Amino acid sequence: MRNLSDSYKKSKIIFLFILILNAIMHHAVYAQSVNPVMSYTVSMPNPENHYFHVELRCSGWKEDTADFKMPNWMPGYYQIMNYSKMVENFAAISNNKNLDVKNINENTWQIKTEKGKPFTLSYDVKADKQFVANSYLDETHAYIIPNSLFLYINEHINIPVAVKISGVKKGFKIATGLDPAAGKENEFTAPDFDILYDCPLLIGDLEELPSFKVNGIEHRFIGYKLGSFDKITFMNNLKKVVESAAAIIGDIPYKQYTFIGIGPGQGGIEHLNNTTISFDGNGLDNPDAMNTMMNFLAHEYFHHYNVKRIRPFELGPFDYDKGSKTNLLWVSEGLSVYYEYLIVKRAGLVDQQTLFSFFENSINAFENSPGRFHQSLTQASYETWSDGPFGKQGEDANKAISYYEKGPVVGLLLDFAIRQATQNKKSLDDVMRFLYWEYYKKSDRGFTDAEFQNACETIAGISLADVFEYVYTTKEMDYDKYLFYAGLKMKVQLDPQSKVKKYSLQVLDPVNNAQQKMVQSWMGK
Repeated sequence: MRNLSDSYKKSKIIFLFILILNAIMHHAVYAQSVNPVMSYTVSMPNPENHYFHVELRCSGWKEDTADFKMPNWMPGYYQIMNYSKMVENFAAISNNKNLDVKNINENTWQIKTEKGKPFTLSYDVKADKQFVANSYLDETHAYIIPNSLFLYINEHINIPVAVKISGVKKGFKIATGLDPAAGKENEFTAPDFDILYDCPLLIGDLEELPSFKVNGIEHRFIGYKLGSFDKITFMNNLKKVVESAAAIIGDIPYKQYTFIGIGPGQGGIEHLNNTTISFDGNGLDNPDAMNTMMNFLAHEYFHHYNVKRIRPFELGPFDYDKGSKTNLLWVSEGLSVYYEYLIVKRAGLVDQQTLFSFFENSINAFENSPGRFHQSLTQASYETWSDGPFGKQGEDANKAISYYEKGPVVGLLLDFAIRQATQNKKSLDDVMRFLYWEYYKKSDRGFTDAEFQNACETIAGISLADVFEYVYTTKEMDYDKYLFYAGLKMKVQLDPQSKVKKYSLQVLDPVNNAQQKMVQSWMGK
């Protein structure tokens, strides 16, 4: 009886296993069967009118309707951009017949298709606003934010896509992080729409500076209207920045990296293997201007670690409709400001006093903001979608702070707290490395608020609740407590006329051996 029962149980288990396996295989085949082949062609027939013309050829779609969506924003710029409002002359055609098109909402077009038959969408996109998060087109160059040009089928964002740029003027180049299509000129591929949306394209009479390698990996700088400056010194400095940043994490995760200068303006947006930056090299022969530019590039470059890979849990998969809100932009942005300061110092591009001045600028901006009594760092992070990246404006400006200002200041105190707790054997660098290897490399996911604090406390070996009060509340910061660990103090002076406090970092006299070692290792000496 026992043997018969065991045999029956085994047979039942095998039968259930076969059923499950068949279901999985059927689902896989079905999923593959409904994934269309999507190929975009972008043309610029009249660039002086600032319109791109886009055609999408879609085949292999098995349903009788398809909902095509345009993202409302682009990761890296935490504002709703409403890209769909720039779309005009939308049409769908199959076998020379117009297909029914219905606007379900602002950014969704429902196409009534003929099952299994290929069809083509065509539309124009107005691109007349020059900004790093907007597409732009004129007679001299084109800048394409893929989120503003390329539709995806709802719930089918993880399928491959091809892009062809048609009618590129003779002598024009294309700079992008997309992979080129083998054997095809001006054609590119992406394994999914997340990667497509992560790779802007710049087209024009572009200048490329001599590339450099770090750990055997090529780094390029290419752009439009780069200007007149000492380009050899500039690239040598940039190489030092990349080396300094990569040394923090101890890994370079891309095959090639490209800095893409989109022309004079403001702003930069980070990506996995590239960054697009507003860039004007005229004036970089001035040391202060060069310092400012290297800080800017260090910030955008370090983002390929901190936010693109070391990322809050909410930042991927992305919600391209509503935006991906998180409490942790103070880590993604604020700590990237913190590290831009350290990167240029550790790269040997600035001296100690200049490093101090960077932090003084952040401290003074934050401490003289009335918003510090009203909004915490986590609130500033979450509410940036309504407040804007630099806090509320107008009448409510005094009720908000910028995580770009308070974030690096909290990073400074947090770093010194960890160093003090570990006798300078560990630091915030170790936290960033842990997050990279544990969450990105090992688990391929982001971290939560609690996991970030836990990582800091695990590295420190103690509770850091006192420091994290500065994150979650509006508690006044005790600068001297943490600065003392590194032999520093805060000097505060009051301007008798403006009544504005001026904060400056000072070196204690004397400093002991432990304090000296801490501040030196912090600066990378």
